Amino acid sequence: MGSTYSDGHDAQACRGLFPEHSRRHFLSRNAFGLSSVAITSLLAQDHLLPPAAAAASAPNPLAKTPADGQATAKSVIFLFMTGGPSQMETFDPKPELNRLHGQPLPASFGKVTTQQTTEKSLLLGCKQKFRKYGESGLEVSDLFPCLSACVDDLAIIRSCHGDSVVHAPAMYQMNTGRIQMGHPSLGSWVLYGLGSESENLPAFVVMLDPAGPLTGGQPCWGSGFLPPAYQGSLFRSGANPIPNLQSSTGRSPARQRRSLDLLRQLNGAGDNLEPSLAAARAASYELAFRMQSHAPEAVDLSQESAETQRLYGCDREPTREFGKRCLLARRLVERGVRFVQLYHGGGPGNMTWDAHSDIEENHARMAGESDQPIAGLLTDLKRRGLLEETLVICGGEFGRTPMSQGKTGRDHNPFGFTMWMAGGGIRPGQSIGATDEIGLRAVEKPYHVNDLHATVLHLLGLDHWELTYLHNGREERLSDAEGDVIPELVVDGDV
Repeated sequence: MGSTYSDGHDAQACRGLFPEHSRRHFLSRNAFGLSSVAITSLLAQDHLLPPAAAAASAPNPLAKTPADGQATAKSVIFLFMTGGPSQMETFDPKPELNRLHGQPLPASFGKVTTQQTTEKSLLLGCKQKFRKYGESGLEVSDLFPCLSACVDDLAIIRSCHGDSVVHAPAMYQMNTGRIQMGHPSLGSWVLYGLGSESENLPAFVVMLDPAGPLTGGQPCWGSGFLPPAYQGSLFRSGANPIPNLQSSTGRSPARQRRSLDLLRQLNGAGDNLEPSLAAARAASYELAFRMQSHAPEAVDLSQESAETQRLYGCDREPTREFGKRCLLARRLVERGVRFVQLYHGGGPGNMTWDAHSDIEENHARMAGESDQPIAGLLTDLKRRGLLEETLVICGGEFGRTPMSQGKTGRDHNPFGFTMWMAGGGIRPGQSIGATDEIGLRAVEKPYHVNDLHATVLHLLGLDHWELTYLHNGREERLSDAEGDVIPELVVDGDV
């Protein structure tokens, strides 16, 4: 008895309607079609196709896309202070904490438990001295003598809060909006929404601290469920930020070009890879090829004047290493890089801002490395006319507790901490929100990490409610179903 299909038709009879063919027969019948694919690809590569036809034949996942709204920023430099700087020692003076030094947390503050402290831990006063600076009169501690000269360009948000007391989940949240790994980073969402300004450099660059690895690792700059073309590209510290930039095979540029053309043709004729992965791989090969000609100039800091290098502290210790990375960040955004993530602090605890044992020693050392480079970056961006279109963000994954850990350290505090922004069209010269009188919790105009992300996207001309990606049947967002633009930061107040 012959086989039948589910609708009852005889399989043998149906084969007459849909004859079987060999692979050779298929290729011979479709030779002209495959040839047209190859020709179209080559014409697109040589820019001989109309724009619409070129886009259809060789889609570029990083093609520049107009912003949906009125953008005041074109690029972002995120200065991530790894480990969690203390708000009380930096930008949020708390004289009441000094008055209560050595006493238990007053009962009025309620129960609080972090990783290694509780409400029974004694309060720790702050030894840093605060002064008002600039026309704005913003208060900054003596840890930042250079940055204090730039306060009129800063908007200090003293009422930030997050959801985790643990480093890695808090880093994931500050970078991706969620405390779990596997979600796209802020830089990846920006690229997904806007594409790349540069054809010759990565659109999203990450620079880690050479002192050691980042606790959160690659998920902090990964693309998560977005196509892999949107993940960050690691640049190293030192004289050779981009390893393996030059071809190790000795092949000429013309031969490499022919290889990429062949790869494009093969991808056009069919590939076993998922379309997004194939497009990402092809785009990365193309970018690597162009970087061989353009990136060496972009990362060559010797082209900068001696005065500029001194401005960033590149001429001395302990600011040399971080200063060079800040200077490189300016050179990158100047050349069209969309998002630069620059981490300060790496490796185990005390090599970051994670001051569990001696807050005074740790923060004096970490601020000594970063104060002049950050001030140099803001000054240099401003005098080159780049600060208006470059949003600079600075802060860590959380803050520190007013209670002491041991005798002189502070534990993790996600309940209230400080971040600041500059440039990119924000309203500068102001402090926003407040923590309570000892710096434990955000109490006035509290802003969640989701609100920070919504604001960054808004300044770039993106609506965080509209920037979505369909994943597992759900429209995903950077801030999920949370987050509002911080109105005090937006010049026109239109949020």
